[in-house]
Amino acid sequence: MATSANDIINKYPLPVYHYNVSIDGMEDIRFTEVSGLSIERQLITYKDGLSVTKGNKYLPGLLADPKLTLKKGIVKSDEKLYQWISSLRVTAIDKKNILISLMDESGTAPVVTWKVFDAFPLKLEAPSFNATSNEVAIETLELAATKITVEYQS
Repeated sequence: MATSANDIINKYPLPVYHYNVSIDGMEDIRFTEVSGLSIERQLITYKDGLSVTKGNKYLPGLLADPKLTLKKGIVKSDEKLYQWISSLRVTAIDKKNILISLMDESGTAPVVTWKVFDAFPLKLEAPSFNATSNEVAIETLELAATKITVEYQS
């Protein structure tokens, strides 16, 4: 059982609300939600003549293509995400690297950082409008990327 402050800092899980998102070439954007940070392999099923009695064999395949979802509140005069998706052409893709850092309890130092490489927007979705609600207007950005790596700081 963790009883000291040092044990609590090093052995207890971190809360998910202290995080930073940094996109190459853009000023800081405060996202309310980040999802899709997964590293996944495709499954290869190998069947041979003995599969009837011994079962199939399974092997790791290629890495699946990462797809991320970023959500943020709409702010006046903040059209960075719209400009990014509008600049894309079949022959001119503005790919950016993204750093997503889970911060320590004080929110000052990164503990785990996910590096997303060569990301570009696939979809920018406006919020749902509802005259009976007073919720914040949230826009959603869906991204494709080539790979994700994870770094743990000590």
